[in-house]
Amino acid sequence: MSSSGTLAPIVLFCYNRPWHLRQTIESLQLNTLAAESELIIYSDGAKQASDEKLISEIRSYLSDIKGFKSIKIISSDTNTGLAASVIKGVTATLEQYKKVIVLEDDMLSTPDFLSFMNEALDTYEQRTDIFSVTAYSPPISVPAHYQHDLFMAPRASSWGWGTWLYKWQMADWEVNDFETLKKEKAAIQAFTSGGEDLWPMLVKQQRGIIDSWAIRWTYAQFKNNAYGVYPVHSKIKNIGTDGSGTNFTFKTGYYGKEMNPEKVDIDPNIKPDKAVIESFREYYHLPIQLKIKNWIKYQI
Repeated sequence: MSSSGTLAPIVLFCYNRPWHLRQTIESLQLNTLAAESELIIYSDGAKQASDEKLISEIRSYLSDIKGFKSIKIISSDTNTGLAASVIKGVTATLEQYKKVIVLEDDMLSTPDFLSFMNEALDTYEQRTDIFSVTAYSPPISVPAHYQHDLFMAPRASSWGWGTWLYKWQMADWEVNDFETLKKEKAAIQAFTSGGEDLWPMLVKQQRGIIDSWAIRWTYAQFKNNAYGVYPVHSKIKNIGTDGSGTNFTFKTGYYGKEMNPEKVDIDPNIKPDKAVIESFREYYHLPIQLKIKNWIKYQI
């Protein structure tokens, strides 16, 4: 049980991948806090006729799920899209519960994933410099001097994450200061301390080339001098990097690292570490070919 006495609800977003969703749910059911947790599932509608059969299969499966304190399924007749679904669904849940744990339909988790997330949400709720917590960690090279189980990074994760209402409300989903930001090279440089890919993604988002809630949420953290908290070793594994996803459509085995089932020491007084952040940024380094492509195609 979390220290506050109440567990954060789990919000899960799914679309057209029955196999991935089943793996995600079955993994979640094995969590020690599953039976005490409320599960809210957003099932998006078909974008094209070819998806209707898969979505029908998913909704049939969802109707038989058990193993949680309560299960609420919100099905859309039309296609909302992931970004709009996440913003709307997370907002609605936070307005009712004040904190939330968020998953998409391609995440395996350790049996203590929910325990870890609830403890982290309780521990860092009052920290104004921490806007989100996640159970995922990219495979960065953590410096030998760093002995903590968690680290702070200037980026939000979209894989197995959580946040609180009063911080989520600080996000400007329209990014109304974008035109001003474009002229501030120092601000852009600071923004990319969480990865060289962040600025090109924000530009593409504002131009309508991509539709990402995560880049806008990361920018909200940046504007508020806040960080995301990550574990040194992941408790989440993404199984959606097989080309099946709508926002992750290339295949790669690079994300298939093993999950850490061990108890994590959640230090309430954790601080940013420059060497860790530099290693984190290096992981999101853009290859020169991609930089050239961004410049030629998008003038970024």
